[in-house]
Amino acid sequence: MTLLLAFLIGLFAGMRSLTAPAATAWAVYLGWLSLERPLALIGSLASVVIFTALAAAELVADKLPQTPSRTAPTGLIARIVTGGLTGACVAAGGGQRAVAGAMLGAAGGVAGCFGGYHARARLVKALGARDLYIALIEDLVAIAGSLLVVSQV
Repeated sequence: MTLLLAFLIGLFAGMRSLTAPAATAWAVYLGWLSLERPLALIGSLASVVIFTALAAAELVADKLPQTPSRTAPTGLIARIVTGGLTGACVAAGGGQRAVAGAMLGAAGGVAGCFGGYHARARLVKALGARDLYIALIEDLVAIAGSLLVVSQV
């Protein structure tokens, strides 16, 4: 179960690259997730503040027309890295190997990146809705999913 959660946190990182690390940082900070060093550093107050601010900025930036596609190399790499980091944290917090969690989280990051991109585009087209509305739903899924995962470890 823990390794599935590692993949899922990566999936949510693929949707919003900084939401999963912010949720993970809060989980460690609040004691929901217990980690050893060096992974425990994600739960420091500085990490919580930084990841939360960056996640909030990302939620706004995602809606701007000049924001590059998440599937562009920079966005994809960010999702692989944050998926791997959060996957490692979830796996280690659940008593599994951090390396396995990092690999599954990174794979989840790729799946969430491309899956989220295509799902959003298809929903906009199928529903005839504005992209903004579908993007807001995607934000809620990424936030709620990340919090659900870190609360289950």
